[in-house]
Amino acid sequence: MDHLICVDIQDREIGNATKEECHKKGLLHRAFSVFLYHEGKLLLQRRALEKYHSGGLWTNACCSHPRCQESLTEAVERRLYQELSVVCSCEEVGEFIYFHKFHNEMYEYEYDHVFIGQYYGEISPDKEEIMDLKWMEIADLSESMLHNPEQYTVWFLTAAPMVIRKLTGGKKPG
Repeated sequence: MDHLICVDIQDREIGNATKEECHKKGLLHRAFSVFLYHEGKLLLQRRALEKYHSGGLWTNACCSHPRCQESLTEAVERRLYQELSVVCSCEEVGEFIYFHKFHNEMYEYEYDHVFIGQYYGEISPDKEEIMDLKWMEIADLSESMLHNPEQYTVWFLTAAPMVIRKLTGGKKPG
């Protein structure tokens, strides 16, 4: 069973726990969100309905957790390939902490590192993880997030504006 890296609020490692323990006990743990872009568009995935939370919601290209003894870069490369069959270099553009209670026995409390990579090529999604994919214009995505936030994952609503600012140089998309 994979163990995740538990951290303090400054992302310093303080231990480890199973994924189930982290999410049942609300333990702060290291995570990452990857955004892929090209020509003013971001790749969005719609999470499979069978996912243990946030099934059917739209989110960034890939997200997960590094395992113990695994660097963020290694984890990003591993999950991009496992979820999308994509090999792409990515750079970290920011980080944030979020906490969300889904129900009495399910919490997300993550120190999320946000990565971006430029990619346009073949994508082969893992159907157990992803039910749909689409490339979306940044301006259209910004409008959709403003008017339909319930269609997106909790972390995406914080991470996407960070990525959009980076890609547009702070200018209004469109």
